[in-house]
Parts: sequence; C-alpha cells; structure tokens
Amino acid sequence: MEKSCEVLVIGAGPSGTVASTMLKRLGVDVRVVEKQKFPRFVIGESLIPRCMDHFEEAGLLDALKAEGFEKKHGARFIRGDERCVFDFSDQHTKGWAWTWQVPRASFDNVLAEEAQRQGVPIEFETGIDGIEFGCDSQKITLDNGDVINAKFIIDSSGYGRVIPRMLSLDVPSSLPVRSALFVHVKDINRPAPPEGSMITFVIIEQDVWYWIIPFSNGITSLGFVGPPEFFENVEGSPEEMIRQLIASEPTYCDRFNDTPIVEDARMITAYSSGVKQLFGEGYALTGNSAEFLDPVFSSGVSFATESGILAAKLAARQIKGEDVDWQTEYSDYINAGVDTFRSYVEAWYNGDLQTVFFSAQNNDQIKKQICSVLAGYVWDQSNPFVKKHGRAVKNLARVLTL
Repeated sequence: MEKSCEVLVIGAGPSGTVASTMLKRLGVDVRVVEKQKFPRFVIGESLIPRCMDHFEEAGLLDALKAEGFEKKHGARFIRGDERCVFDFSDQHTKGWAWTWQVPRASFDNVLAEEAQRQGVPIEFETGIDGIEFGCDSQKITLDNGDVINAKFIIDSSGYGRVIPRMLSLDVPSSLPVRSALFVHVKDINRPAPPEGSMITFVIIEQDVWYWIIPFSNGITSLGFVGPPEFFENVEGSPEEMIRQLIASEPTYCDRFNDTPIVEDARMITAYSSGVKQLFGEGYALTGNSAEFLDPVFSSGVSFATESGILAAKLAARQIKGEDVDWQTEYSDYINAGVDTFRSYVEAWYNGDLQTVFFSAQNNDQIKKQICSVLAGYVWDQSNPFVKKHGRAVKNLARVLTL
C-alpha cells in the first residue's frame, strides 16, 4: 500500500509526539510510525521544567496533568552527611517551577494516545526498511511492505537511531564510557512526602552515583551509574548486583534492602552518543536519535522535546515555501544547549560541580543561576552560568577551594 503525507515522524516517544502534535496544530499533514508496541519500558524517568513549555505549546499538557504523576519541585544531592537541595521555584530564569517524575511506559503512552486523539495517525509495531532521500520527496519503505511518500522526515526514533544508522552518521561521544544498572522496586518503606517523594542523587565516589526517583504509583526507580570497572567488582546477575549495591550503601539501605522488584534489573553501557550532523536533505534528527549525554541532571527528555518542537516548526515553515536556515536555526541552536549541559556533566564527574554544590560558602544568586541550568533553561544568555558555561563552574570551584 502506498500512502503520502507532508511530514513523516519516526518514533512516538516524547520527541515524536511533541513534534507531530505541533505539526498538526500548524496545519501540516503528518503521520507517525513507531517500531514498538505501547506501553513499553524505557528509561529516562525524571523530567526538568523546560519540557513543560513544550508540552503546553504542543497541546499535551492537560492530558498529562490528568494522570496525577509525581510532581518534581527540585532535586536533592547527597554526599556522605552533606546535603544540597535545588528548588525550581527559586531560579534565575523565568520559567516552570515544577515538572514530573514518571514511569515512562505510562507517560509515553498518554502522550501517544493524546496525539491520536488530536488526529495524528500512529502506526505501532512498524519499522523502517529503507529510505530514498530526495530534494522535495522522501520515499520510505516500511517493514510491512507499505510505502510512504513524504516531503520531510523527522527522526525521533531515540535509541533506534534510524537515519543515523542508515547514513552512518554516528560518532563516538566526547564523554567517557559509563554504565548504568537500574531497576524498578515497590517502595514499601517509602516515608511520607516531601522526604519520600523527592528525587535524590547519592554520590558513592566522585564518578559513581545512584538515583532514587519515586513515582506516584508507589514504584521507585533506582539506578547506579559509574565507569564499567566499578561494576566489574560486583558479582552476579543484574538483580543480585542491585541488591549488593543497595545493601552496601548506608544512606538508603534500610529503605530499599528487602524491597520487592517489579521491573527486572537491566544494565546498559556506553549509552552516550553523538552524530555528525543534526539535519540533511529532507530530514532532521531529534532527541536521542541525535545525541544523548548522561542521566545525571535528567536532560534527556527536555532535549528531546526542545528539538522535536523546533524541528516541527521549521519543517512546517519549509513546507509552506519559506526558506529555512537549518544550520543556524536548528543545529547551532540545539548544539548550544547541548554544549552547555555537556560542560555541567563533565564538571559533575571531574568534581568541580560537587565542590560547588557542597560548599559551605553558598551564594544565593549563584545557586539560582545554576538552578536554572538544572531546570533546562540552557539558552538564557542573561545567565552567566549559561553564557560562560565552559569556565564558570571551574572558576567558582577553584575559588571555593582556596
């Protein structure tokens, strides 16, 4: 069967649903193909406030609010007896003061269902066999034999990385190889809010840490992150490794030591990724199909929705006959935000950011500026910790250690 549309979106995750609903609102004929069946498990469960702007603009916010997901008002960092808490309501940049902590299976399913309710056709369990790229028309062959002719393709396929694999666009990440071991547990010993509902990052060593992400359904996500050699010293299956690591950590061992596991433990290694380019003739890459940095600071979904909604707007303009400078308006813009966040990821692992977080010499204005970065407002050039991201944290850490 042969079909046609103006824009084909590959992937029905947050990037794809934001892009497709935005295109629909802009009057563009859009279709979505998704290789998996929803709901499906996926990691990346902590959001940051910037993505709320995208959900609102794309008309998805009300459907998400109705689900009662756990609200995230900030984040807590723990190192031994030291504590650092960021409150999103107390930041430099004007923006959202809260977001959510979500089980992505149900969260992504709500987004996809709402996109369909708004008139976006989504074909689940449908993969891409091949793409013939052209100046004004792209011919996409599906794995069921159907063909879709589209003027433009937005690749929001996440770790599927459809177009990067087809065109050999993948490049090694500039970040060192790290591993993540994670699991979902029934949080039977969860304290009452706000303690029990707060997202927490606990430092084990300078480059080893774990997350605690409580959901409103009583389930909590636990994940340990570090270099692969750290996990080589922990024996057994992924579940046995998780149990050993929980038992060895005094901060939360009582809460999680005997907690039932409800989603099998899994490990991924070398999760950071990059690409040679974010766009080409007839296509744009968004979200994890373009670049993924690291789970620390929870930037993944925000970059996915930022790139998804921007790609949709630019594609709509181009289809309507406008000239679009994809390099300046898309690639340079997205990369500026990614580069800012990358510098904070690097500063986290080299210890500079931890020095700042746990310093006794706290400065309220500086904390607000850093809080805005952690909230995802990494394009605000009025914030010196955005504008001078390459050296601001390093210089501050150096001063604090004098």
